[in-house]
Amino acid sequence: MAKSRRRRQPSRTSDESFDRLLSGWKRSESRRGSTWTVQPVGPGRSEKAYTCPGCSRSVEAGTSHVVTWREDGVLGAQADLAARRHWHTHCWNIF
Repeated sequence: MAKSRRRRQPSRTSDESFDRLLSGWKRSESRRGSTWTVQPVGPGRSEKAYTCPGCSRSVEAGTSHVVTWREDGVLGAQADLAARRHWHTHCWNIF
C-alpha cells in the first residue's frame, strides 16, 4: 500500500497568527430582544477613531474594540451591515 502524503500548508508568521488571535472571530449574540453580529477588532486593525454608542466617547485608532450590527432588522441584511457601530468592548458587554 502506498502511503498518502499530506500537503504542507504554508506556515503563517507569528505576527499574522497573533494579529488573527487579537482580531477574534465573528459571533452572534442576543441583546435586548435582537440578534447581533459581533466582530472583535484588534489594535493593529483599528485605523481610525469612532464614537462609541454606549458612552458617546471616542474609540481611538489603535484600540481594541468590537463592531456590531443587527442580524434581524426589518430593512434587510444590507441595511443592517450599513448601520454597524463600533463599541468599546466594555460598553458592549454592559449594553
